[in-house]
Amino acid sequence: MAKLDEMNTMLKDLTDAKGIPGNEKEPREVMEKYITPYADKVYMDNLGSLIAEKTGNADGPKIMVAGHLDEVGFMVTRIDKNGFIYFQTVGGWWSQVMLAQRVTIMSKKGDVTGVIGSKPPHVLSAEARKKPVEIKDMFIDIGASSQEEAKEFGVRPGDSIVPYFEFTQLKNEKMLLAKAWDNRIGCAIAIEVLKQLKGEEHPNTVYGVGTIQEEVGLRGAKTSTHAIKPDIGFAVDVGIAGDTPGISDKDADSELGKGPQIILYDASMVSHKGVREFVVDTAEENNIPFQYASMAGGGTDSGSIHLTANGVPALSITVASRYIHTHAAILHRDDFENAVKLIVETIKKLDNDKVKEIVMA
Repeated sequence: MAKLDEMNTMLKDLTDAKGIPGNEKEPREVMEKYITPYADKVYMDNLGSLIAEKTGNADGPKIMVAGHLDEVGFMVTRIDKNGFIYFQTVGGWWSQVMLAQRVTIMSKKGDVTGVIGSKPPHVLSAEARKKPVEIKDMFIDIGASSQEEAKEFGVRPGDSIVPYFEFTQLKNEKMLLAKAWDNRIGCAIAIEVLKQLKGEEHPNTVYGVGTIQEEVGLRGAKTSTHAIKPDIGFAVDVGIAGDTPGISDKDADSELGKGPQIILYDASMVSHKGVREFVVDTAEENNIPFQYASMAGGGTDSGSIHLTANGVPALSITVASRYIHTHAAILHRDDFENAVKLIVETIKKLDNDKVKEIVMA
């Protein structure tokens, strides 16, 4: 594998970190390491979301840029007498992407490797082989011979189970393959926005946030937004790519490498008209490519951000990704870099007058 540059090293550190909802400590520590040099202060809310604050003008508006730290995974619920692990999904999973995949159980004695198994097709009836295996019929094999041995390995109910996959730069070096792009890419955007604002004048205070528990109900966005009380909020996340076989334009029409997605609508919110139009105008003025997208199902942290206190004008800006909520997804580095550029150029113009104008749009 080619030697990773500084940016891809950060992306590798973020995606390789293990953190399902309720146990985001590893990715939070990685994000804290990378964002601290560019922030005036870094702190946490009481649930564990990371908040990095950078002041341009203390009398100006507060601008929140939030990616979520958690990734979809599983949790140990019981260990049977033969040492097999049963689990609860944490976040949304499609059963067809799970079988025979390697996982890591984060036990009190350290990481334990396992593989997701089920009854083999050789012993199923012809009719049963035609049907997908249900998640409730899956288990994890860690090579233990008994419940006692599994416990000796350190495994116990409540332990986090994380998909195993290492960050990989593909032959087309702008195409990046990793677990947890949903949503370590959002955390990387928040880091890079603060980095690019270092030494720049901006008429506001910017908050780069790594929220927790997005995948189970946009929960960390609620508490961190309450802590910040922003005037404008941006959720940065992944979106659906429509450039793989079998997907029609009416399902999804975004393509990797064609720019960040401006989310018009999702199941958690209708994007704020004033914020959306201002961001689109900024993109066009600066020749930054972008794509429109909407998602009938699913939501982003904007769903919680915009309903906090007496309301926060908010918009989701996402990076099109293939194969999200699996062990390995693909995105395009140009889309990441253009998302950062778009948010930075937007922030530079968000003074008190502009925010008042946006709110009234």
